[in-house]
Amino acid sequence: MTPPPARTAQAALRSRHLAMLALGGVIGAGLFVGTGAGLAAAGPAVLVSYLLAAALALAIMRMLGELAAALPESGSFSVYARRALGPWAGFTTGWLYTWVTAVAIAVEALAGAAILHAWWPAVPSWAFTLAAMTVFTIVNMTDVRTFGEAEFWFASLKVLAVLAFIALGAAALLGLLPGTRSPGLAHLAGDGGFAPHGLSGIVTALLGVVFAFGGMEVIGMAAAESHDPGRSIRTAVRTAIWRIALFYLGSVLVLVLLLPWRAARPDESPYVAALVRLGIPHADVITQAVILVALLSALNANLYGTSRMLHSLAERGEAPRALARRTRRRVPARAVAAASAVGFAAVVPEAVAPGAALPLLARAMGAAMLFMWLALACSHLVLRRSLERTGRLVLRTRGFPATTRVVIGAIGALMVLMALSPATRPQLLTSGALAAALAVTGFRLGRRSPDSRPGPRAAPLAPSAPPREPSAPQRERPVPAGD
Repeated sequence: MTPPPARTAQAALRSRHLAMLALGGVIGAGLFVGTGAGLAAAGPAVLVSYLLAAALALAIMRMLGELAAALPESGSFSVYARRALGPWAGFTTGWLYTWVTAVAIAVEALAGAAILHAWWPAVPSWAFTLAAMTVFTIVNMTDVRTFGEAEFWFASLKVLAVLAFIALGAAALLGLLPGTRSPGLAHLAGDGGFAPHGLSGIVTALLGVVFAFGGMEVIGMAAAESHDPGRSIRTAVRTAIWRIALFYLGSVLVLVLLLPWRAARPDESPYVAALVRLGIPHADVITQAVILVALLSALNANLYGTSRMLHSLAERGEAPRALARRTRRRVPARAVAAASAVGFAAVVPEAVAPGAALPLLARAMGAAMLFMWLALACSHLVLRRSLERTGRLVLRTRGFPATTRVVIGAIGALMVLMALSPATRPQLLTSGALAAALAVTGFRLGRRSPDSRPGPRAAPLAPSAPPREPSAPQRERPVPAGD
């Protein structure tokens, strides 16, 4: 069901909010911290790993943007999976996303609290966790415009930090930074070659860095609450794609050129080591501040995305109906409260055993992102022709259907590689077991619903028309693939 559009531009997310939401959702702590592990595993060839991961992630973003612009739904890809593959698929992807992002909210709150506690040891980390959860829950309960403004400024700070790093690094490499000798291209191939660990190193790094691109999914939910979704999403996706490619690949290229790959440590941010080499004072504090902003930005975005997914599931009768209610400002406040539950619950173990909850929760997230991306790509393959016939498409993925099929194959290949690697196999098995359990539950629930009765799966999508406010929640029906 398409939610009613915001009645005024002031009550909706603007184009600038969506562009920064897409950008800020991807530029997170994974970039600032996770790059060290990739550089240590692959050497300078981590550039290839990031290039492959970025190509896959940006293709997924393009597909999501295409569907979101045509069908702005608060449930985003779970609604598309329901339309394309059936109720069980919508149930599975919706609850899989809810679980992963709810845990991510707690992880981000705990990680941010750990940084603040290191700065102010007199304040216990559980107090910072509680404060962060309280502040961002209030922000998300106010109205969607307040959320959009907060995320806009968080994302802007992250973008400025990455741009400043690229500018400093470029100046050093060109010999323009006083007191710093340019390494030139010596670090690119001078110590064991460009790929010192060969193809296996590139693959190992790829399995890690691909998850750094998670978080872009929230733009699909935001489409339903944006002003002029078609135009806003089209603009946001087009600008975000080249900016993400520039910021990710540009900053990683600067790192590779500035820092010997043997100096990288998997558990440390390579940005600190690079800034120290550039002679920047307090490099560790600066990097920690940027990581803190990235964590709080991700917490804010995930709380928004989780609440909208819960609201959509409730409207479809796949979550408690009480979560479908909205306030006068059109905010699903009960869904926001439910989305923040894991984060608030994490305060208790943090108070009892500081630092113990974070690694346990981080492992619980697994590889669920790949399963959601796979469902989205399959949904795009099924829905694209129906949307094209009805004139709804305002953003088109080039090379369809070959591009979509390549993406599906690439995700399948990543899963196979994860299954073959002892380091990543537990993540895949955990997420696979959860997805299978949800699919069985969704299939059983679907058999009881009218959608599963014999007959045509659904009527084709109607021609594009202005959305109107529905009188009562209605169940979505799957849509045939068309020709």
